[in-house]
Amino acid sequence: MSRALVLNASYEPLSVVSDRRAAVLVLTDKAEVVADTGAVLHAADIEVPVPSVVRLRYFVRVPYERRASLNRRAVFARDEHSCQYCGCPADSLDHIVPRSRGGQHVWENVVAACRPCNVAKRDRMLEDSGLRLRRAPRAPRRLSWLLVAVGSIPEPWMPYVDAA
Repeated sequence: MSRALVLNASYEPLSVVSDRRAAVLVLTDKAEVVADTGAVLHAADIEVPVPSVVRLRYFVRVPYERRASLNRRAVFARDEHSCQYCGCPADSLDHIVPRSRGGQHVWENVVAACRPCNVAKRDRMLEDSGLRLRRAPRAPRRLSWLLVAVGSIPEPWMPYVDAA
């Protein structure tokens, strides 16, 4: 099953839904097809192009700014699955300021790490461990939730997503 990007009436990305849900939005006249996959859904008496991008016909007010939640998958995506201390493939998370020393569980304090670096650092402060960060961690950009949701952004979505 493929997925479709749902845009607000203002062309702002809202969510990712299944291609069938996107087709239902189009059939109920709640959305219009902006880009399709080239495939066709067949029913008894109609054929509908399988949507890749749909735009709602009405504006939906979003009461909050969506952010990617802080979890293992999102941290690995942000850090490109590489250890932020040595560059090897990462398999664990590390708090720069250990939680046992008052460190928070926030984007700016969590990095992907390989097991040897994580074990070497233990519960010490970064300057006491002899390790150095390759780059400073930061909260993901505005549309990174989209990248976390689908893994990689399909080509037809690119004009509507400003480099998540």
